[in-house]
Amino acid sequence: MINRNSKILPMVLLLVLSMIWGTSFILTKRGLESYSNFQLAAFRMLICSVVMLPFLFRAVKLINKKNIGPILIMNIIGNGIPALLFATAQTKVESSLAGILNSLTPLFTMIVGMFWYKIKTHWIGVLGIFIAFAGAVGLFSENLSTFFSGQNWYGLLIALATFFYGINSNNVKQNLKDMDSISITALTYFIIGPACGIYLLFSDFSYALSTPHYVQNFLSIAALAVFGSALASLGWNVLLKRTTAVAASSVTYIIPLFAIVWGMLDNEKISVIQLSSMGVILLGVFLVNKGKENSLKQ
Repeated sequence: MINRNSKILPMVLLLVLSMIWGTSFILTKRGLESYSNFQLAAFRMLICSVVMLPFLFRAVKLINKKNIGPILIMNIIGNGIPALLFATAQTKVESSLAGILNSLTPLFTMIVGMFWYKIKTHWIGVLGIFIAFAGAVGLFSENLSTFFSGQNWYGLLIALATFFYGINSNNVKQNLKDMDSISITALTYFIIGPACGIYLLFSDFSYALSTPHYVQNFLSIAALAVFGSALASLGWNVLLKRTTAVAASSVTYIIPLFAIVWGMLDNEKISVIQLSSMGVILLGVFLVNKGKENSLKQ
């Protein structure tokens, strides 16, 4: 059994979250086969709010004038808008590009933390961020020539979403530090969830119902919401309590590793470059966490 105070727990959470979020791009792709980007994002937020409803009644008692602003930022900028941006982008871009652009999250987290919250970041951590991002790009280097051609410019929507994630990571770490992880997760969806429910009441599902696998695709969205959002958000909030915002966001570097592993299990070939890139990513993540330790000592 893992001790709650053990240094192993953050790494275990990092790996589990990477495994869960590593499947999110596939689930999003399946959901978009029947539902629009707005419907997918709305269902995702609504289902999350329902899952966390049992914990909401205790959490709302913690709301006050000081934290209502950060909670609104967490709902809208940290979850609602990024969910829509990702769903919209994945109607046009490949999952591989989405995975790489998602790896911008730690970089934006560091930038926002340094310039907005004046957080000191050790140079080792900064180096680790760029090394890990280089490794993420290397995983898909064979497809780089087509990354920014045609409609792949929709990838800029994902880049914008990661910027919002960077804002929210620092927002939760700095402004909601006195709130427990379960309450933070419950409050994450308590505003945006009902708003999405109202949107869905007036949404047109005629196209979705005309597709052959609309039930299975809805279940993909439900799985994305329950595991990829609600439970993963809870795990991420626990991780954020135990480490820095930049170190917690480094989970996005490990996500592509699991995508490659799933491919290997499905008899897909893996190149030497991809294997090397995995090592580079792990080195980068190690340096990010090493930089965190050195920053705390300063």
